[in-house]
Amino acid sequence: MPSGSYADRLRSSRVYLVLEAAAAAAVEPALRGGVDLVQLRDKAASDDEIVRAGRELCALCAAHGALFLVNDRPDLALACGADGVHVGQDDMPVDEARAIVGRDRLVGTSTHSPAQVDAAEASDADYYAVGPVFETPTKSGRPATGWDLIAYAAGRAAKPWFAIGGMDPETARAAAAAGASRVVVVRAIRDAADPEAAARAVRGALDAGERVGAA
Repeated sequence: MPSGSYADRLRSSRVYLVLEAAAAAAVEPALRGGVDLVQLRDKAASDDEIVRAGRELCALCAAHGALFLVNDRPDLALACGADGVHVGQDDMPVDEARAIVGRDRLVGTSTHSPAQVDAAEASDADYYAVGPVFETPTKSGRPATGWDLIAYAAGRAAKPWFAIGGMDPETARAAAAAGASRVVVVRAIRDAADPEAAARAVRGALDAGERVGAA
């Protein structure tokens, strides 16, 4: 893991927002509401569009003390000045992404099975996402993993990890009660009429769920 503030900020992060360039207007209010990380994931945008949006979002996140990552493309993450890159199971391997972004930026990955959780723990990834807990249109065709994989990760993880897939205040509370202290959110914040309030609600739900889990 990159040393110093990156490592500390990643471990203290709770709410991770993923969205497309077209939804960038939701980012600033979401940051005010408590989002700690933002990932630009836009499969339809051109490289130039990603770099342009990424530079704006990177500056915005920095102003709020949040981390900014780019999905899939470590070369574009560097071009944006991003804090790191996230690669899925069908994208570039973690070690290849690490070779491109170097030791001073974050590399995250996705996991959908116990074997992939174990592999992420053994890999050069700094963090990983676990799920999707529920089926979601943002990952069409990816079967839901349910709560068993969350319990598996909670019992084994040494690295920071995030529950993903259908996360909103209700499911974030349940995820926290099941052992997840961090969540990735897409629609519940991106599509909210008030992204600031939505982000604050998710963060509050995590706190409430952790109290339930500890009881």
